[in-house]
Amino acid sequence: MIAGITVPNIILKRGSLMSLPAALQQRLKIPAIAAPLFLISGPDLVIAACKAGVIGSFPAMNARTSDDFSDWMDRINAEVTSRHAPYAVNFSLARMKGVRLDTDMETCRKYKTPIVITSVGNPAPVVEDIQAWGGLVFHDVTTMYHAQKAADAGVDGLILVCNGAGGHAGPLSPFAMVEQVRSFFDGTIILAGAISSGRGIRAAEILGADLAYLGTRFIATTEALAEADYKDMLVTEKTDDIVYTNSISGVPANFMRSSLTNVGLDPDNLPAPDGPFRPNLPEGLTAWNTIWSAGQGVGLIDDLPDTADLVSRLVTEYQSARQLD
Repeated sequence: MIAGITVPNIILKRGSLMSLPAALQQRLKIPAIAAPLFLISGPDLVIAACKAGVIGSFPAMNARTSDDFSDWMDRINAEVTSRHAPYAVNFSLARMKGVRLDTDMETCRKYKTPIVITSVGNPAPVVEDIQAWGGLVFHDVTTMYHAQKAADAGVDGLILVCNGAGGHAGPLSPFAMVEQVRSFFDGTIILAGAISSGRGIRAAEILGADLAYLGTRFIATTEALAEADYKDMLVTEKTDDIVYTNSISGVPANFMRSSLTNVGLDPDNLPAPDGPFRPNLPEGLTAWNTIWSAGQGVGLIDDLPDTADLVSRLVTEYQSARQLD
């Protein structure tokens, strides 16, 4: 369980699903996670999200070295207290295995990190270690097969990355995936895919999820580490401008059309990859760095607020949606 105290004037009220630990619920203003964004989520965004009342998260690999990661964790744990929403660390298992995973796990053990989000790999080898210090393991999945495999591995939560999500989005509709996963999994379900408003967060709950996962919406905040041009593009691009392709990273993912054309690529005639995670791009072009991702929820973004202001807006929209129940 996650240590915590009840936040005064709590806004979050749960429905009939009780798979989310009560100690975690009590620290949230709305049931949402600011998703870990590669190259974009840093301590400023994590801390601002947690203080505003949603789970803040970041990929461990955003810190260039394990020493840098330790420094980031020192700061986050100094500023995020039991009066705030908890934070989460994302481990990309395939990239970190044999490189930084053991060292960064030790840092998380030191701080009893409340939530570890695992992705791109089998979570089974780390589940028991994380749960031993009281942490929760949430695992990214895009297919029913991988959802079942992760459930069998004993994870506490499944992040269903559905059609329309930014980054490596899956092909499935949330209407199909959430209910099917709930039929065999009684842990925490987190839903990702084009959620950019408080109404979307409430809709995720109604579908049967415990938490909503917002990525693209949090790139368009002042605390995010994205370049100014990236943030500006999020304001101008629309849902129709999102291109779902395996050409950029080697597996299917969503990217902004203007980001492709700006580096000289034809979105309608992209080079075929050499294989999974083996793109065949012109020299100097890379996913996430020079080619920018966004989900279909980009069509709902028209400003670049501070994280606190954004979460306040999400809370108001969420409350209004609940009044319609």
